[in-house]
Amino acid sequence: YQLRRAGADVLLVDAYGPANSRASSGGESRILRLGYGPDAIYTRMALRSFELWRQLFDYMARPQLFQPTGVLWLAREHDPYCEATLKTFEQNDVKFARLERSELSHRYPQLEFGPVAWGMLESESGVLLARQAVQALVAAAQSLGLTYVQAAIRPPESGKEKLEFVETTSGDRVLADKFVFACGPWLPKLFPEFLAELIHVTRQEVFFLGVPAGDNRFLPDKMPAWIDFNDLVYGIPNLENRGVKIAIDEHGPPFDPDTGERIVLPESVTRLRAYLARRVPALADAPVIESRVCQYENTSNGDFLIDRHPAFENAWIVGGGSGHGFKHGPGVGEHVASLVSNNAQVEPRFALATKEKVQLRQVY
Repeated sequence: YQLRRAGADVLLVDAYGPANSRASSGGESRILRLGYGPDAIYTRMALRSFELWRQLFDYMARPQLFQPTGVLWLAREHDPYCEATLKTFEQNDVKFARLERSELSHRYPQLEFGPVAWGMLESESGVLLARQAVQALVAAAQSLGLTYVQAAIRPPESGKEKLEFVETTSGDRVLADKFVFACGPWLPKLFPEFLAELIHVTRQEVFFLGVPAGDNRFLPDKMPAWIDFNDLVYGIPNLENRGVKIAIDEHGPPFDPDTGERIVLPESVTRLRAYLARRVPALADAPVIESRVCQYENTSNGDFLIDRHPAFENAWIVGGGSGHGFKHGPGVGEHVASLVSNNAQVEPRFALATKEKVQLRQVY
């Protein structure tokens, strides 16, 4: 989209279709938050992406694709990550409110706060309707003249300094001057020689809980999205009447995005029930009315991977969303368009050389 807006001729090749159910960005909703502990680089990128998302939705006359629920952070008494987030907010003029425990209980009686001592409310943040947003983005790009093809490609053959073409699994060749591979969990399959041990694809499960009939306590005007990184859980209010979304943010086992079965495990439902009994007791026995199995594609520490291909001078690798990448899509797109146009330098934190084989999560 950004390259096409800049005047480039762009062909988008997609294996399964926009926002398909195998994609990391194919779910119904994604939180758009600005907080990243001390990592101001992501706060600034999220701010820029927020602006670009709104521009896109205005252009498409679909402002409802962003739901301004607010995002509530749940913090413990001594909570270095949340305290660093607060400081980063102050340094970057992010609108937020610090809420003490009594105020949390008064505002949000739906939640049982337990060891939570205080919280931060990102008042202008909220939730992106991800599946619809991706489809809207592709439609917007096509309206500007982008060519879209649904096809799968084979791993490119190495041995040359410049990539001349990619070949689809049906044998068609796609020739271009420059290539961008933004392929999420498929990157290790396309480039196993250098990414097989650097991008770790993990299975993640998501649940939607049915709220009691006539109960409006879980609607977005009553309850914000919330993040509890101490328990590695996040929640989203009842959007589009799908129920309250709860997900465990802890990295799951290895997962194949092509062949993996996308059925939640019984032990995961048991773990979900235990969390609900502690944090959202009104939903402890609520029925699971929908569930999803998606995936994260994680770098060693959670930083993005945005760099030139190590062998092909005219190809770029973009990935490592690591569970938090969707909200940054517009900012990443803008940055990659600048790199491809030789108007920017690789951000050192996103460089291929910084990626390790052993996972030690530092970015949340």
